[in-house]
Amino acid sequence: MRYFIKMSLMLVFWGAIGSSECVAESRDVVVVANVDNKDIRLDKRAVRNLFMGNAIDVLLEPVSLPPETLTRAVFNTKVIGLTESRIQSYWSQMRFSGRSKPPREMQDVEDLLAYISTHKGTVAFFPADVDIPDHLTVVYQTGQ
Repeated sequence: MRYFIKMSLMLVFWGAIGSSECVAESRDVVVVANVDNKDIRLDKRAVRNLFMGNAIDVLLEPVSLPPETLTRAVFNTKVIGLTESRIQSYWSQMRFSGRSKPPREMQDVEDLLAYISTHKGTVAFFPADVDIPDHLTVVYQTGQ
C-alpha cells in the first residue's frame, strides 16, 4: 500500500512539473523599457545579457518579478535559457566575487509596472497580455 501511495504521489508531482513547464512554454512575455528613444529594440541575446548583469550598448537598469511567479519562469525558459536554481547559483557567484548584483525585484506585475513607469532607464519583463502604457516602449517580445 505504501508503495502505491508513493508512486501515486510521484506521478502527481511529475505531472505538476510537466504541466507547469508546458504552461510556461505556451505563454509569452514582453520586455518593456522606460526610455526616450521609442525606436529602441533589443534582441534575445541583449535582453539575456542585460538581465544576467553583462554589459550591452544600452544603459538600462533591469527590474524583475520574484522567482515564484509564472512570468519569471516563462522569461527564464524563453529568454535566459536557464532554470531558476541555475540563475540563483550564478547570482550567488557574482555577489560573492563582487562583480555584479541581480536585478531589483518587485512583488507583482502592478508594482513592477508602477516602478518602471516612474523610473527612466529601467527595463522589465511582463506577461504579453498586460496593457503597457504609451510612455513605455516594448523592446523585445517572445513568440515572434
